[in-house]
Amino acid sequence: MILLSKSNNFRLSTTGTPMQTSANSIQDYLSYALAAAHRKMTSSLTARLKRHGIQIEAWRILETLESGQRLTMGQLAEVVLMNPPTLTKLVDRMVSDGLVHRQVAQADQRQINVLPTALGKKRMLQIRQEVQEQDTEYQSLLGKEEADKLIKLLRDVIQ
Repeated sequence: MILLSKSNNFRLSTTGTPMQTSANSIQDYLSYALAAAHRKMTSSLTARLKRHGIQIEAWRILETLESGQRLTMGQLAEVVLMNPPTLTKLVDRMVSDGLVHRQVAQADQRQINVLPTALGKKRMLQIRQEVQEQDTEYQSLLGKEEADKLIKLLRDVIQ
């Protein structure tokens, strides 16, 4: 029996066989671990939301708009982690799908706010359940306390 641990530089390969690793395996880097976790969670959420015909980015937009804030397109792009031209194209599609509508900002006529439609709000409630189910699965994997701690740590990184 081979004892697999970081100290003797052995890991299991994706096929389950032991393999020797260098002292600094890519899997030991925080940036890699975050990217790998992001990829796994994104793939899972993409599959869940696809059943509703919604992209992850559209969910982020609807979830953000659900708060009732009147954000400019630039502010919205920042919150939903998109560059402004890509956000504009997605919002165009969401307007065509009847999920959101644009409105001239009251404070500054040069700015545009995006607001959810009744259909957008209804769709948000449907897909929110999918997102919450995935979050619950990952929380049960980590434990609620550890998951909350991870969220706090990650918020500290991005601020």
